[in-house]
Amino acid sequence: MAVPGKCFLLTGPAGVGKSTLIIKILESLRTTQPSLNIKGFYTREIREGSERVGFEVVTLDGRTAPLSSTNNSSPESVRWPTVGRYRVDVASFESLALTQLQVKEDTDLFIIDEIGKMELFSASFFPAVLKVLESNIPLLATVPIPKSGRDIPGVARVKNHPGATIFSVTTANRDTMKEQVYSALLAAMRKN
Repeated sequence: MAVPGKCFLLTGPAGVGKSTLIIKILESLRTTQPSLNIKGFYTREIREGSERVGFEVVTLDGRTAPLSSTNNSSPESVRWPTVGRYRVDVASFESLALTQLQVKEDTDLFIIDEIGKMELFSASFFPAVLKVLESNIPLLATVPIPKSGRDIPGVARVKNHPGATIFSVTTANRDTMKEQVYSALLAAMRKN
C-alpha cells in the first residue's frame, strides 16, 4: 500500500488549467531537480484553427500518440468508444502511455494527466495506475470533477485512496497552486 502523502491529485472543471499546471510543475522540477527520473505523460489538445478536434498523449520525453479525435475516418475508428463527440483510440493510447507507467526502483515521480473517462476505456490502464499507487513512488495526477454528481468508479477509487491529497484547481487559485503542489511533491520525494 502506498505511503500516505505520496499521491497528489489535481481536480477541477474541464479547461481550468490542470494540464497546464502539471506542465509548469514539471518544468520547475526539471529546472531545480534535474537528476530526478520522472515518468508519465500529459494530454494536449489538438486544434484546427480555433476548434478543438481531439487530444494527444505526450510522454515526458516528448513522444506523442493520438488519444481521441472528432475527425478520424479510418474504418476501424467506427468501433472505437466515444466520449461526447470524440472517438477514443485506445490502442494508440496504450502503445505509448502504458510504457510510461512501469514501476521501477529508479523512478522518483510519476505524472499522469489524466485518469479520466477516455483513458479508462483501456482495460490495462487502471491496473497500471493501481500498481503506481501501491508503490512507494510519489504520483502527481489529474482527475476530472464528477459530472451529474457521480465520479467514474476508477476515479472515485483513486480519489479515495488512503494516500491521496486532492487539490481543487480553480481559475482563481491555479497560478498560486503551483508552489503548493511543488512543495508537497518535494517533501514526498525526500521521504522516498
